Amino acid sequence: MPHALVYGGAGALGRSVVSQFRQANWTVVSLDFAKNDDAHTNILLDKASASSLSASGSRILADVSSALPANTKLDAIITVAGGWAGGNLADDSLFESTEMMISQSVHTSIIAAKLAARHLREGGLLTLTGASAATHGTPGMWPLIAYGMAKAAVHQLVKSAAGPNSGLPAGAKVTAITLDTPMNRKFMADADTSTWTPLDDISSKFLAWAESKEAVDSGSLFRLVTANSKTDFVPVI
Repeated sequence: MPHALVYGGAGALGRSVVSQFRQANWTVVSLDFAKNDDAHTNILLDKASASSLSASGSRILADVSSALPANTKLDAIITVAGGWAGGNLADDSLFESTEMMISQSVHTSIIAAKLAARHLREGGLLTLTGASAATHGTPGMWPLIAYGMAKAAVHQLVKSAAGPNSGLPAGAKVTAITLDTPMNRKFMADADTSTWTPLDDISSKFLAWAESKEAVDSGSLFRLVTANSKTDFVPVI
């Protein structure tokens, strides 16, 4: 039975991913601050150390090593942890927003990549969460300075991890998607909801990649485009 770890497995998308993989007879580990009863194993994160990459990363590495059976490799690491913050350079909360975005997007991504280097099987799948907006500047009507900067770092990590001598197992695939979730959507009251991607469309794509039923180029970033009840995964960079 293949094994998957879902980083952010108790969030909206994480729960969809855990459910999809469970239904496909995968053994699933959820890594989050809250428990997901649908997962086979839950590793609960420590809020007290969450802002420290060295502290949280070291603890997560140890907890995952303890949770996996001996000589077990993960077939997929699906990273759907993250957050959202608006604001421009004039905002009083800029520093706090930047710290939060780096913790929620950059720290989680580099921890997931380190887990992949240690526990992913050869030819396995690592997915991270990027942002289409972060492929260019993010000022404007909805300024996203801290968010855009953090997500741009995730994109760079995808490209670096996909390259030679990155430290990932041979043949491993690393990719990122851009998405919106219920937490993002509550800040976008004027958006066209008919274009929002159903979370099951995303989790089913992850499963297809993980089971090699659909090919994916390592280093790809995909923008999700939904129209007329059909979702396309469009390469961005």
